Amino acid sequence: MDEGKMDENEWGYHGEGNKSLVVAHAQRCVVLRFLKFPPNRKKTSEEIFQHLQSIVDFGKSVMKEFLGENYVHCGEVVQLPLDFVKQLCLKIQSERPESRCDKDLDTLSGYALCLPNLARLQTYHFAEHRPILCVEIKPKCGFIPFSSDVTHEMKHKVCRYCMHQHLKVATGKWKQISKYCPLDLYSGNKQRMHFALKSLLQEAQNNLKIFKNGELIYGCKDARSPVADWSELAHHLKPFFFPSNGLAGGPHCTRAVIRELVRVITRVLLSGSDKGRAGALRPGPGPRGPRVCEASPFCRTLRRQGKNTPERSGLPKGCLLYKTLQVQMLDLLDIEGLYPLYRRVERYLEEFPEERKTLQIDGPYDEAFYQKLLDLSTEDDGTVAFALTKVSRLFWKHTACSLGS
Repeated sequence: MDEGKMDENEWGYHGEGNKSLVVAHAQRCVVLRFLKFPPNRKKTSEEIFQHLQSIVDFGKSVMKEFLGENYVHCGEVVQLPLDFVKQLCLKIQSERPESRCDKDLDTLSGYALCLPNLARLQTYHFAEHRPILCVEIKPKCGFIPFSSDVTHEMKHKVCRYCMHQHLKVATGKWKQISKYCPLDLYSGNKQRMHFALKSLLQEAQNNLKIFKNGELIYGCKDARSPVADWSELAHHLKPFFFPSNGLAGGPHCTRAVIRELVRVITRVLLSGSDKGRAGALRPGPGPRGPRVCEASPFCRTLRRQGKNTPERSGLPKGCLLYKTLQVQMLDLLDIEGLYPLYRRVERYLEEFPEERKTLQIDGPYDEAFYQKLLDLSTEDDGTVAFALTKVSRLFWKHTACSLGS
């Protein structure tokens, strides 16, 4: 990418989260990821560069080791003309969800992260004849806390995602509670996985998006987005699944297409790849908590019918869901056990701020840092080093919870 010849008209809004905003190039298979900050919080250009570079280093030294090279794209930090960034910010402002506009795109440093656009394929010739589909899923946390530090009994029965659904609907972020439960998706049981994926399709919120040849065809930005239309989605997908059969249209066609889509996604999620380096994560103790979330509509329906919920069938060790769950389960203490450790680190740094570098608070995220994360000990020796290792793990657990598939 030639940073010296940048035209904002060649880029379009792709999406954003709490901390970053992404734009995609209209022709080339690349995206730019910019950091976002509240209007009253500014950082120096050097701080922005170091922040982005730490993301790249973390991907290379930590996440590639955990998940394997096939599943991690680290990108590179690029410096862009400030005029281009400012004009781009003005161009895309009207496309941003109102709920996300409390933070502004960084237009002062000129730094961004350049990554491949996985919603498009650049080198495949069959793209001209059949649509290229990309399904983006944020699976969220796939287990119920089993830490002895948990004091709220409900947290031993209901997963974090299902609890937060009630909060988000009550505060107006979403219109209705989703029937999706992460534990159903992570169960490995196809019946439960199918229900979870159909629930995501019914109420996608910001946890599922579908792109066709790089263009978003399904998904919503916020509570003001229109209700998802399965018939419109089926219209887009029919040539992919049924290019030449007699399904003309109507409810039967829609159900058939959605059913086939769910089956394909399930098959992909349960498949593994033997190419490249496998993830090097050493499995920790298996989940000792419940394998079923009591708030899952799937499980509640079966209980009303007097049936038992199908247990986990077990995820194949080579599949991405298994790898993601293993990273999430590096959190052995839950937030209730981790917060006192976080306060310990915070108080120590207030007294000895020069120790940030020695403790690798801001990196470098190298092999030594990675080895610290592999420490599975739970016996607190009272040191700052112990506390920092566990607090770091919580951050990487939440990184894994947000991974797209």
